Amino acid sequence: MKHSILAATAVLFAACSSSTQVVGSGPSPSQDADVAPSGSETVTGNTAVALRVPPGHLPPPGRCRVWIAGTPPGHQARARTCDGILAHAPAGSMVIYRPSKDKKIVRVRYVDGERAGVVTTVRVFDLATGRLLGEERP
Repeated sequence: MKHSILAATAVLFAACSSSTQVVGSGPSPSQDADVAPSGSETVTGNTAVALRVPPGHLPPPGRCRVWIAGTPPGHQARARTCDGILAHAPAGSMVIYRPSKDKKIVRVRYVDGERAGVVTTVRVFDLATGRLLGEERP
């Protein structure tokens, strides 16, 4: 009896102290912290999502830019028209878009880590604060 009480207490303690892991189909952690005005960061769930593209490297309103995580800003592709840009987006990259109608937001399309040109997630950020406003379907 004494052993069963100890075992039950151990199980209860283990259940109370376990951590929960959230698994999703969003971008990989290496992509998560890549798009925000200098230093701003927003936390959603257990994932820090920040817009870390230097302001001078964001595309102008109405244009897009392919951004590759880990590549220095000066070595990124230039901003261009958005037509056909996914054909030039390698696996694991992001396509940053600044709408010309709402210049206060930035849309980031995350490209699948293994399939070039396939968008898995679209996140919308506030340009001034870097705050994540929400997600859209790709």
